[in-house]
Amino acid sequence: MKGMGMMPHQRRRPMSEINVVPYIDVMLVLLVIFMVTAPMLTQGVKVDLPETTSDPIQQDKDVESITVSVDANGAYYLEVGDRGGDPMSLDEVTDQVAKILSQRASSEIMVRGDEFVDYGVVVRLMAALQAAGASGVGLITDMPDTNP
Repeated sequence: MKGMGMMPHQRRRPMSEINVVPYIDVMLVLLVIFMVTAPMLTQGVKVDLPETTSDPIQQDKDVESITVSVDANGAYYLEVGDRGGDPMSLDEVTDQVAKILSQRASSEIMVRGDEFVDYGVVVRLMAALQAAGASGVGLITDMPDTNP
């Protein structure tokens, strides 16, 4: 008896779909981990870089600029407006700049570094100026000599 309650055996086809839900879960966990750890990996001094050619900076006459110079020996000099000074240590420069910025927060801070000074000295100076409350630091350069 062929049809008495027995169904013919049906062949199952293999399922060709991939369950992607576990992969999405792993991806989201990795995304969260990278989002949390990425800000911790960045180090350095924040500098606002110009987006155009190096044209001279137009200084506002009402804003007194602060210039910190580093000579070839690594000595620091603080110049406020037209007044220059004697060699100072990095801590003294930081203290003086912090005092000036507490009175005049709009002061522009410029760094003039000797061509032969160690790069690390200038970077330490810029980090100290940022710690003293400087929101932006400019770098002073000379035009290259075009005469051979």
